[in-house]
Amino acid sequence: MTISQAVTARINEILREKDMTWYKLEQITGLSKGTIIGIQYSRYKSINLTTLVIIIKTLGISIDEFFKSPLFNEENLDY
Repeated sequence: MTISQAVTARINEILREKDMTWYKLEQITGLSKGTIIGIQYSRYKSINLTTLVIIIKTLGISIDEFFKSPLFNEENLDY
């Protein structure tokens, strides 16, 4: 799994936990539809750190909590 795919999967997990949609995330963050869709479908090889922090804060969790997931274990990621 690429880092981009791991980020998408982690956001999906949190959205499900919070009963939130990608559309609602777009509305709350103010990020463009294109940016949200790009992240949602892992279309980017990398994600801008500022964009990711905006999303994480909108989800109401800490950066540390976001990355405390087996999805980000080194053995699970392709570089």
